[in-house]
Amino acid sequence: MNGIKILSPATVANFVCGFDILGFSLQFPFDEIFLYKSNDPGIRMNRIYGSKLPENPNKNVAFVALQALLNKYNNNKNKIIGFELELIKNIHPGSGIGSSAASAAGVVFGANILLGNPFNTMQLIRFAMEGERVSSGTAHADNVSPALLGGITLVRSYQPLDITKLHCPRELWVSIIHPKIEIKTSDARNILKQKILMTDAIRQLGNIGALVAGLYQENYELISRSLEDVIVEPIRAILIPAFYELKIKCKKIGALGGGISGSGPSVFMLSKGNYTAKKVTEMMNRVYDPLRIDYKTYTSPINKKGVQCIKMI
Repeated sequence: MNGIKILSPATVANFVCGFDILGFSLQFPFDEIFLYKSNDPGIRMNRIYGSKLPENPNKNVAFVALQALLNKYNNNKNKIIGFELELIKNIHPGSGIGSSAASAAGVVFGANILLGNPFNTMQLIRFAMEGERVSSGTAHADNVSPALLGGITLVRSYQPLDITKLHCPRELWVSIIHPKIEIKTSDARNILKQKILMTDAIRQLGNIGALVAGLYQENYELISRSLEDVIVEPIRAILIPAFYELKIKCKKIGALGGGISGSGPSVFMLSKGNYTAKKVTEMMNRVYDPLRIDYKTYTSPINKKGVQCIKMI
């Protein structure tokens, strides 16, 4: 038996105007995953630390993603192997910063290395998406893509799957606050409108194009102007305490802008440089301290590498 230790990062999806298509990877926090190849068929979940996850294998994100990879590998090679798995969950499930994606992306990345890299990144994304299907009911890629590719990613199409990695400005930092309240992804999707005005669609598309241009130009003013969501955020903002107060006060002290991470409840704000990002995180603390809601904050650069192998065991 041989094994691997993986660090799998948190991610932000629904990057303001980029609902279901734009996401980015964080340096902090991250899950730790220990994966061992075994000659015994099947997948065994030995230990899970930090969070209580479903014991039913068919409802466990890591198990389902790994099983999707294993099915393909065993069919191609006509050889039956298995895996043993340990998870240290530092990314809280339901936080809105890609907890399920970290599990799914981490296990398929590690398994691919242990098997000699038979699959390309796009195939790994597809396997990880099956884990996301279990978590949210939709096989979306805007979290698992930046987790596996690193940096900022754009999902151009799902049929066929077409994903590209975008340029990431050197000084882009992120502040995140995770209010410890529960917002189910399925519930957050159910409240969305099924039809939108043409004027809103045009404005949203303009913001997406300008945001991508701002990233490549490292034009922080253009990035800031483009961080506007006129379709999803106005509806979901009511689910998050003090959401607009957070945005207004953080922008006043220098944040470029931000929005809801995933389906919430976490809120992220982008800044130019570590110094401003730390000030923004402090402001998030000041806004939430009087609310008597338990919360956690993070300050992180964009993680340009994504999932990483740190040790062979």
